[in-house]
Amino acid sequence: MRPVFTGDEMRRLDERAIRELGIPGATLMENAGRGAADAILARLTSARRPARGRRVALVCGKGGNGGDGFVAARWLARQGVRCDVLLVGSPGDVRGDAAQKLEALKQARLRPTVVSDAARLAPVLARADLVIDALLGTGARAAPEGSIAEAITAINASGRPVLALDIPSGLPADGGPPYGPTVRADATVTFAGLKRGLVVPPGRDLAGRVSVVDIGVPAGEVARGISTFVLDAADVARHFPRREAAAHKGTYGHLLVVAGSLGKTGAAALAAEGALRAGAGLVTVATAATQQPVVAGLVLEAMTAALAEGAPGVIGEAAWPALAELVAARDAVAIGPGIGLDAGVRELARRLVVEARVPMVVDADALTALSGHLDLLRKAAAPRCLTPHPGELARLLEKQVPDVERARIEVAREFATTHRVHLVLKGAVSVVAAPDGTAFLNPTGNPGMASGGTGDVLTGIAGAFLARGLAPGDALASAVYLHGLAGDVAAERVGEESLIARDVIAALPEAFGRIERSEAPSGRATAERAGARAPGSPRVQ
Repeated sequence: MRPVFTGDEMRRLDERAIRELGIPGATLMENAGRGAADAILARLTSARRPARGRRVALVCGKGGNGGDGFVAARWLARQGVRCDVLLVGSPGDVRGDAAQKLEALKQARLRPTVVSDAARLAPVLARADLVIDALLGTGARAAPEGSIAEAITAINASGRPVLALDIPSGLPADGGPPYGPTVRADATVTFAGLKRGLVVPPGRDLAGRVSVVDIGVPAGEVARGISTFVLDAADVARHFPRREAAAHKGTYGHLLVVAGSLGKTGAAALAAEGALRAGAGLVTVATAATQQPVVAGLVLEAMTAALAEGAPGVIGEAAWPALAELVAARDAVAIGPGIGLDAGVRELARRLVVEARVPMVVDADALTALSGHLDLLRKAAAPRCLTPHPGELARLLEKQVPDVERARIEVAREFATTHRVHLVLKGAVSVVAAPDGTAFLNPTGNPGMASGGTGDVLTGIAGAFLARGLAPGDALASAVYLHGLAGDVAAERVGEESLIARDVIAALPEAFGRIERSEAPSGRATAERAGARAPGSPRVQ
């Protein structure tokens, strides 16, 4: 997993590196600029044409980000790259370490062109093989104005490939909508660690392919005090070692899926099949008595149990004794897909959340049953994993959906810590939050998964991993990553427009294979390695 920084966390890291580790700020800047130059050289170099002789336009501001650009230009020039350094602002306004790097640039016989009129940028940018955005960096706190805003507009209008240093200028480092004019980059080279604005929408679509440059701070120090991380394939792969030859179905756990009602038996079937494809040894679906034959016909590999009904086709409170007996003989429970909203089944769901002494995934209608009863979560007899989409979490919190979406990471983290649960807030870049306040961002998945039933599949996968004995946090994070990766595989096969939940299930074997081979560190990676640009995908290297 890789740490993800807010702007303040990054500033604190720089301060610790300087004050506690004794690394001068100028050295950090030199390392950043040199690392950026290496990435730029790699981007310029091809089998047909070396980097030497190619032209790069570096558009630099007066702050630290501009200083990074000055360093990069000096190292690029040493490799024969033709550099046009464009300083947007007065040289007299360049201060601190950036001023030192500007002087070093001049000593290397690279004198920047001072740009006071953005109209002068256009012809220089137009002849560049690559444009480097080194205007603002992570320190920006307001909408770009004046010549900076004009420079951003000129970069976007240039029609040339753009690489941003640290973060596209104008993009908030902490995530959220841009302040104003914002660079649209094809790639971003960021320093020391990922910034939140690069990995969550809308920033991830503006940053292009993201890579991280080491600036000389030890890895342990980089991660110190950070509580937000991006998941990697390796984080998931370690939980799924090769199966022992002597393994049997009991080795991989028995999951009870409480799901389905009249008209919603498909939800039960999808959850059960997702669990089976995720490697659960045994799966039993407990559903309303009249719906049991339907579910049994949909999923041949799962066992089924008929429960007493309240309303026609819906599990009722009278099912409790039989349900309690089923739970006692299973390793984990998944409850919610398609159980309905009848008062009786809601009461049953709440009782199960409190009393079941095995880990449980709570989703869909079972989440609705908890609305107004969140106090029950702290009374639960075993770990609980909740999997709401933004609308469901807003309902639980008695908020509006925009309130949840505006601060997804903080909202998910606060819910998990307050109620002592593991929670995944589903959506573009799902957030997996733990009771200790740690949050993980999932880079896999695609918009084609916005289709009925895909959430039920995730419920089954998470339940399977709990039944297999994974710790709740590991189970939920692994389920979210593999579910999204299977969605990416499915999108490669059928396209995003035609993707349905069963396609995700069918792609799970390939997703496991890619995890084992560590071929998919960041979502729709296969298409991108082939050179395709996939809008909306998390492009983190």
